[in-house]
Amino acid sequence: MQFTQEHKELGRTVAKFVETELNPYVDEWEAAEEFPSHEVFKKLGELGLLGIKYDTDYGGLGLDFSYSMIMADELGLCSCSGVPMAIGVHTDMCTPALNRFGSVELKKEFLAPAIAGDVVGCLGVSEPGGGSDVAAVKTTARKDGDDYVISGTKMWITNGMKADWCCLLANTSDESPHKNKSLIIVPMDAKGIERQKIKKIGMNASDTAQIFFDEVRVPQRNVIGQEGSGFMLQMLQFQEERLWGAASCLKGLDKLIDLTIEYTSERHTFNQPILDNQVVHFRLAELRTEIEALRALTWSAVEQYVAGQDVTKLASMAKLKCGRLSREVADSCLQYWGGMGYTWDNPVSRAFRDGRLVSIGGGADEIMLNIICKLEGTLPGTSNKPSKSLQ
Repeated sequence: MQFTQEHKELGRTVAKFVETELNPYVDEWEAAEEFPSHEVFKKLGELGLLGIKYDTDYGGLGLDFSYSMIMADELGLCSCSGVPMAIGVHTDMCTPALNRFGSVELKKEFLAPAIAGDVVGCLGVSEPGGGSDVAAVKTTARKDGDDYVISGTKMWITNGMKADWCCLLANTSDESPHKNKSLIIVPMDAKGIERQKIKKIGMNASDTAQIFFDEVRVPQRNVIGQEGSGFMLQMLQFQEERLWGAASCLKGLDKLIDLTIEYTSERHTFNQPILDNQVVHFRLAELRTEIEALRALTWSAVEQYVAGQDVTKLASMAKLKCGRLSREVADSCLQYWGGMGYTWDNPVSRAFRDGRLVSIGGGADEIMLNIICKLEGTLPGTSNKPSKSLQ
């Protein structure tokens, strides 16, 4: 991937924002188990950072996907993962389909204020009965006059407590599981919506909700694209989500190793720095190599995606690797911090808690492996041709 001067300037802008507007408040937000998303998003919107890859007609910068990944990369410098994840949901998970397939009216009403930072968006796919199995979604949206009437429950919804609108996946017909779903924009102040906060072991600064929809009415014009195309559109959104996840973890993993090198250089046992033990410095060198390999894979996938190629397999590989590496790096570094690594406010222990989600959210490791195997033609009854049921 060849980075332009514009890539570098954008990266510096995001890095400065993280340094001045996020990191000084992370500890406070982690303790409160939420951050002021409307305030933070408005500041991001004023810098043009919420619509980097989106149409200029709606306030975006009109740049290609690689610039959005520059932002994801720099957000990895944040001292927690919950805030970057909340931002990423807004910029790269609940809005891509709206930007590409939404009507002009829908984009004016929901995308433009999202880009400006006037509202917060969320993505409603996962449910209590299943997260990664998108085809098994039970939420329904039946037609009544000019409206959809939505009933069901969504679970583990990032930004769910504060979101102003939700990009919701629901069943709109009795067709097969891959043809009966639609993506619908649902205003979160609609009658019949209730929210319940979910307490988690990590990502504490990011609010997460279970959302209940009880006969919620929205206009049928709020459907994104064509009715029944929701499964396909959500699969497309997943590709950008998974690449965002990989790009956003890289600098955070490097930072963990940097902090661990510094700490183990200063901490002595048996009259020598811990870092002087070969088992320690060899392990850190190995992990640094793994991060660089993931970086190369991620940016290769981004470059091919920008060129219009199908990167389903590469995005799945990057997502799989970033989840596993996030766990591996945090666990190894925590070990070398000893008892200090086990304390709550330690940056390594926070990364240990936060990073565990990466192998679950946005498609679990097992789903990524299944996709890769299907595309490799290594599952019984499959070939190396892409399948419409890939999740």
